[in-house]
Amino acid sequence: MANLWGGRFKESASDLMQQFNESFGIDKRLWYEDITGSIAHVTMLGQTGILLQEEADQLIGALKELRDDIQENPDLLTGDYEDIHSFVEAKMIEKLGDIGKKIHTARSRNDQVTVDMKLYVKKSLKDYQEAVQGLKQSFNEKGQQIDALMPAYTHLQRAQIVPFSYVLDAYVAMFERDWQKAQDAIDLLDENPLGAGALAGTTYPIDRQLTSDLLGFKQVQRNTLDAVSNRDFILDALQCFASIMVHMSRFAEEFIIYSSQEFAFVECSDNFATGSSMMPQKKNPDALELIRGKAGKVIGLMNSMYTIMKGLPLTYNKDMQEDKAIYFEAFDTTMACVTILTEVVRELIVHEDRLNETVHEGYLNATELADYLVRQGIPFRDAHSIVGQMVVYAIEQNKQLHQLTLDEMKQFEEKIEDSVYQSLEPDYIKQQGIKKEMLK
Repeated sequence: MANLWGGRFKESASDLMQQFNESFGIDKRLWYEDITGSIAHVTMLGQTGILLQEEADQLIGALKELRDDIQENPDLLTGDYEDIHSFVEAKMIEKLGDIGKKIHTARSRNDQVTVDMKLYVKKSLKDYQEAVQGLKQSFNEKGQQIDALMPAYTHLQRAQIVPFSYVLDAYVAMFERDWQKAQDAIDLLDENPLGAGALAGTTYPIDRQLTSDLLGFKQVQRNTLDAVSNRDFILDALQCFASIMVHMSRFAEEFIIYSSQEFAFVECSDNFATGSSMMPQKKNPDALELIRGKAGKVIGLMNSMYTIMKGLPLTYNKDMQEDKAIYFEAFDTTMACVTILTEVVRELIVHEDRLNETVHEGYLNATELADYLVRQGIPFRDAHSIVGQMVVYAIEQNKQLHQLTLDEMKQFEEKIEDSVYQSLEPDYIKQQGIKKEMLK
C-alpha cells in the first residue's frame, strides 16, 4: 500500500493494520477537492519562491490533467492507496518523478484533509440549499392547487378550521429555516485551514491569504491548532440535515395518518406507494414511511459525530477519520429524502370533498363562537365557559354547534342573536383574523 510516511519505522505495518487504517475506499470521493486544494497550494509555493516557478507549473499541469482524466473516467480512482492524498501524490510522482515529490512541501495531511472536507461540505450544502428550494416550491405549488378547508389539530384532536394550503405552508416555514441554517453553516466554515500544517504551521514563507483567495474562502483560519482539529463545520452541517429530516419526518407522520382510511384526506400517487404481497387491497405510503425511518438514521449519524469529538484533545486524532463516512451517508440520505418528498408532494392526491366535509364536524367553530360572545360584551373567560357548556349540550343532543336553534343557544346566553350563525360558517371563519393571511 502506498503511503506518505514510513521513514521512522523499521518494519512495515501489518496487512491487517494497513487494511484497518485505509480510508481510500471512502475519501476518494474527495478527489476533486483534493486536487483543487493541491493546485492552490502549489500555485502559492511557486509565487512565494518555495518551489521554482517551472516546477510549480509542471505540477499544476499534471494536477489539472489528473482532474480531467478522473472526470472522464472515475474508474481511475482505484488501487492500493492509504487515502486520496497518497493517491494524488503517487500520480504526481509517477508523472513527474522527483518534482512530484515536492507537492507536499509546507503541507500536512492534517490541514490538507480539513481543507478538502471544508470545500466538499461547502459545495454540498449549496447543493442541499438548491434541493430545499425545490422542496419548498413543490409545497407552495400544491397549496395553490387546492381550495379546501380542513381541521387543524392539537393533541391530534380537532381544533380549528384552516385552509389545506396553510398546513402545507407551515412546513414551508420550517424549510425556510432549514435553508437559512445551511447558509449560517456555510458562513461559519468559510475560513481557510490550509497552511496550518500538522498543527503549528510551517517555517516556510507561505502565503495563506493567497490560498484563501484561490479557494474562495472569506478569510484565513487564524489558530492553526484549531484549524486542523476543527470539525464543527461537519457538526453544523449534520445539524442542518437532522433538522430538515425531523421536519420531513413530522410531515410524513402527519400525512401517513391523513392517508389512512379513517381520515382519507390524501393519497399518495401510484408512483410513490407500494402494495402488499398478501393483501390485494393495500396501498401503502412507503415513501413517507421510509423518510420517517431514515430521519432516525441521520439523527443517529449526527450523534455519532458528536460522540467522536466530545473527548478528543488537541489537535488531530485518527478518530476524526470517521467524519467522512458519517458525513457522506448523512448527506446522501438527506438529499434522497428531500428529492423524493418533493415528488411525493407534487403528485399528492388531495380529497377536497372529504376535507370540506370535516369542517362541519368536531365543534371546530367553538373558538369562533366564544369570540362572537366577546364581541357581544362578554369577558372571554366567561365566554369560554359558556361555549364549553354549549358543546356538552350539543354532544348530548347529537348536534353540531351551528345546528343548535337560537332558543337552544339562548338557554346559555341571552345576548346571542341570529347573527351568530354567520360567525359559525366555515367560509366566514376563514376570512377572519389570521386566516386573511392564510389566503394571501
